[in-house]
Amino acid sequence: MSGGGFILIINLSVAVLVAGAFLFMAAYDNKATAPRWLVLSCVLAISYVGLEFAVDLIPDAEFLVVATYMSLAFGLACLTVGLARTYHQPVPSFWIVGLLFVALGTILIHDGTPRLSMLPMVLYQLPYALLQGLAAIVVLRSSQKTALDYGLLTVVSATAAHFLAKPLIALWIGNIGETPSAYISTSYAIVSQTLSAIFFLAMGLMIIMVMMRNTLGVMMVKSETDPLSGVLNRRGFEERAAPLLHVYQGSRVPLAMILCDLDHFKSVNDTYGHATGDLVIAGFARQLTLASNAGQIVGRVGGEEFAILYPGANLPMARIYAEGLRGSFAALSIPGAPPGRTFTASFGVAELQKGETVHALMARADTALYLAKTAGRDCVRIAPAVVDGEQDQTNFLQHG
Repeated sequence: MSGGGFILIINLSVAVLVAGAFLFMAAYDNKATAPRWLVLSCVLAISYVGLEFAVDLIPDAEFLVVATYMSLAFGLACLTVGLARTYHQPVPSFWIVGLLFVALGTILIHDGTPRLSMLPMVLYQLPYALLQGLAAIVVLRSSQKTALDYGLLTVVSATAAHFLAKPLIALWIGNIGETPSAYISTSYAIVSQTLSAIFFLAMGLMIIMVMMRNTLGVMMVKSETDPLSGVLNRRGFEERAAPLLHVYQGSRVPLAMILCDLDHFKSVNDTYGHATGDLVIAGFARQLTLASNAGQIVGRVGGEEFAILYPGANLPMARIYAEGLRGSFAALSIPGAPPGRTFTASFGVAELQKGETVHALMARADTALYLAKTAGRDCVRIAPAVVDGEQDQTNFLQHG
């Protein structure tokens, strides 16, 4: 076996391994389409290697040369679609189809041109480079990029550039084979296939890392989200609240905590059943979400207890906001609940004070919530300030 053939075997092994990784991702999330397109891209890369060997074994089969060239072009097109799906970008179908037609036209008119001639070699590699450039544009257009995404963008761009560099490498080596079947035995084949193996392995690994990052991100969101209400669970709420409190502790901008508790919720479950109780929880959470703005953090911190962290709100603002929530929920008709039956909630409000932790702020809001319950429910109460480590009961009674 020639050196070029040995490198082709390495390329085949790389394509199989990367295809296996994408196949595993496709099996893990059968709703995701990106891994399927990337598996198809790898399958076409595998067929490309097989066709390269077939060209070597059947020297004068021109259709094999066309099939070999187009299998790689279609593989790069599928790679672009897979990246578009990964980054939730629109698939550039018009450009992909156009470049595939350019690739087909290029290989059909390439026969008969001098093989070691700069312009034909550039035209031969250009569709590959443009398809990879299109993939780079897809990554570049993604709105939120981290260092990992920029790393993938660099590798994809470098892969596009390496196609354009191949004619210069061929001229430097000086021999690409008199015929397509002679190509595999040349030194150029070793260099060309080695570069392709390096770039495509790097690109495959980077794509796998990006997809794993995205999968872990989805899993993290699921682990921090309450499935019934759709808002954060207690863990997710506290993990997001702690750094926000740290930021506001060092500024003069106020921040408030609002605790909400559905009134007589046990009797709702006992009277109408847990299915209706779930509808009430989901309806209340939906009301909180619709009323919240981008800066607020909303979480379900107990069975029927919710918390809202309101950056920029002082005690009077937060109380007015809580009153609005109370009134709108009391007037809300819950779809699926008994007709004409409405539900209420009680609210406790506390404003962040110097040196206060999430748990301390929540405890003061909970104190206010308790007083809202003892005052007859369906009302809002505010927490007292802390003076020298003790609650100011005078201030509390005045505002309660």
